[in-house]
Amino acid sequence: MQLPLQEAREGHEGYVFDNANTQAVEQHRCLAASLDPITTSRLAATGVRAGWNCLEVGAGGGSVARWLAERVAPTGEVVATDIDPAHLRARPGLRVLRHDVVRDPLPEEAFDLVHARLVLLHLPERQAVLAKLVRALRPGGLLQLDEFDIDYGPVLLAPSRDAAELYERFLAAKARMFADAGADGSWGRHAAAAMRAAGLADIDPVPYLMPWRAGSPGVDLLIHHTHHLRDRLIAAGLTDAQLAEVREVMRHPDFRASSCAIYSVQGRRPR
Repeated sequence: MQLPLQEAREGHEGYVFDNANTQAVEQHRCLAASLDPITTSRLAATGVRAGWNCLEVGAGGGSVARWLAERVAPTGEVVATDIDPAHLRARPGLRVLRHDVVRDPLPEEAFDLVHARLVLLHLPERQAVLAKLVRALRPGGLLQLDEFDIDYGPVLLAPSRDAAELYERFLAAKARMFADAGADGSWGRHAAAAMRAAGLADIDPVPYLMPWRAGSPGVDLLIHHTHHLRDRLIAAGLTDAQLAEVREVMRHPDFRASSCAIYSVQGRRPR
């Protein structure tokens, strides 16, 4: 099925994570290891199956798009979009498009399932984008948004009080950095209400917390951020010495923390 999606000519200036960055591959790996089990278990509960047409917005490294493509084959299709799809590879049943969901149109009433993970929280235009995603659903189609609420995520145990305070300063600097870029770090807990206001029914928000310790996928992702987001974190008030120190805190066998809150929210377009 050919869909009238137009390619974006340029990226979105405000995005915190840049697919052209040399750190992007590791970013995608860490995200997949940490979040794919949550995302795919929720998607499986939708009943996605052969013949469905799906849209994966902000597909990043493509792990979720590939998972969906395996389930809709051979008669369905997944359209995976990103403003920079350099890390995506087309295959039978999986079409890749360069597309900016803020600026570019989407076909209306075209998809059985639309999914976006950690996309809308970064967009000041998130309400308009949500309305666009709802219009892209066929009547009876499902939208799933997986989003963070970074206001929660306490350290539970650290090698010392100073180590715990440094970790908290690191999280606070990340929150300032996201806010400065136009992101809403608390969007996850507001997504369900926003989806209902956008006209969806059968809203089902499910919150998740994960234990974080040295070597866990979530902590690997945080350690990666000290490299990937180094310049922004320095601008937010940290120093290179503090970034090196907080890496060691998170690698310490005595380190324990809760993940931020992760909300996987589903809603259905009424028939």
